[in-house]
Amino acid sequence: MNGTIVIADDENNITDVCRRYLEREGCRVLVAHDGMQALRLWEQHAPDLLVLDLMMPQLDGWQVCETVRQHSDVPIIMLTARGEEPDRLLGLTMGADDYITKPFSPRELVLRVKNILRRTQRPAASAGAGNGPAHRGGESSHGPEFGAALQFDGLAIFPDERRVVACGTEAELTVKEFDLLLTLASSPGRVFSRSQLLSGIWDIGFEGDTTTVTVHIRRLREKMEPVPSEPRWIKTVWGIGYKFDAKGQP
Repeated sequence: MNGTIVIADDENNITDVCRRYLEREGCRVLVAHDGMQALRLWEQHAPDLLVLDLMMPQLDGWQVCETVRQHSDVPIIMLTARGEEPDRLLGLTMGADDYITKPFSPRELVLRVKNILRRTQRPAASAGAGNGPAHRGGESSHGPEFGAALQFDGLAIFPDERRVVACGTEAELTVKEFDLLLTLASSPGRVFSRSQLLSGIWDIGFEGDTTTVTVHIRRLREKMEPVPSEPRWIKTVWGIGYKFDAKGQP
């Protein structure tokens, strides 16, 4: 595993331990102790992943996440001492890809980081520049294999480039949003339960609940569906989960 990671937390013991564990795995780790410093490191170094504590001086993790998401789809893991569902959902709604509740094992963080970097980093031969304000491609070891574009009426999905064009406009999706869409679109008509999507996309013992999938589906629809409340492609199967409609009928 390699890549540049920014860890932002005002607790030195947490940043020190996490940095040691991640550096052992070959990562370059940059540490911030407040939100403003985290933003500066993101702007200067274009990291491959951000780990943000929710409660930090100057700018909290929510504010940093919101600012970054205006320019970049760089993966974000949120750290929170709060286990309440509203806090988790707020972070996911703002664009976080994953969350870990304190106290946590550094090994758990390493597993989450490995999982995300494996999905987002291109092979060395085709790797591009950093991902500051730019969109990133990626490699996935789970779910559909990369290959030819998936073409539907009004929608094109390019797995190799991790790019989506909906109704003539490019949709800027986060890592999990793209993986979720690709999983559904690769099997049109198949009904996926929320639990199947949760375990298949978040995997590696993700300790979340199915509401995480619901939040990501809502965000995905808002970014690609012409009328999110009357989706053309991503249909709800009540009481079960979701399916992809290849015909794109509202």
